[in-house]
Amino acid sequence: MADSKNVKTADALRFGTVGSPSTALQSGTPAAIANIRQLGLDHLEIAWVQSVRVSDETCAEIKATAEKHGVSLSIHAPYYINLNSQTAELMAKSDERLLAAARKGFLAGARDIIFHPGSYHSQPPEQVYERAREKLLELTGILREEKVDVLLRPETMGKSAMFGNLDEVVQLSKDVPGVAPCIDWAHLHARAGDGTFNSYDEFADALSRVKARLGDEGLKRLHFHISGIAYTPKGEKAHLPLNEADLRYRELLQAFLDFGVAGTAAIEAPEPFHVADALTFQATYRRLRDVDQGSAEDSDDE
Repeated sequence: MADSKNVKTADALRFGTVGSPSTALQSGTPAAIANIRQLGLDHLEIAWVQSVRVSDETCAEIKATAEKHGVSLSIHAPYYINLNSQTAELMAKSDERLLAAARKGFLAGARDIIFHPGSYHSQPPEQVYERAREKLLELTGILREEKVDVLLRPETMGKSAMFGNLDEVVQLSKDVPGVAPCIDWAHLHARAGDGTFNSYDEFADALSRVKARLGDEGLKRLHFHISGIAYTPKGEKAHLPLNEADLRYRELLQAFLDFGVAGTAAIEAPEPFHVADALTFQATYRRLRDVDQGSAEDSDDE
């Protein structure tokens, strides 16, 4: 059970790490969840990025531990998913990876299943979008039949050759029940390739586009990745810690507050910086919130 201070200062955005905190003293997801709570963070994105190899019993243990500590969970599905796979064999393997992450994630108590949506393969973006939409309609239909209550969240991608710009991801979320966006703000900055998409006005414009298609409710259940990032004119090169990056994250957090954004923010900085950066994002968000409210929150328990 979360302590009274955490209850009192509950945030609209829950901050955490992608992958186990480097500060966890033991291996395994239950220990990572306990450490997330010890750090004062609220969320863990479990990184099943190579494969999904976890028993139902372990999933039950993960779920019980998360409920005990009041930590929300998401799953990062394997990297090797492509809604635009070019052969039937590759598509079948891609489908199974995403379905496995959803099924096991649901058993583990996660509702958000994040995945990389794929590549254009030099095909027209409109054609790839239609193929991705049809594939997601198929996969969400399977999960509904199995009563696997999750949201599949295609992630915005950091290279222009990859399917998954902001408009594509948000439109999929509008067109397919059971789909919602994962907005990786560092990827969008890198995808531009020229240092743009890094100002309050650009962040606000992006949130306005989300609101226009998904409504106010869409802003209340968002899931983000945030980190520093290195990039070239072709897009993403590597994730960076905040102190090495050009991300204007205070302006991004201010946009979240101004638009009343709620949901989860998973920090994807390289280890061991992801813990420090998650705490920096959380503390900065709370400070900006308190300034907006006109005074710091009362720290005394009453």
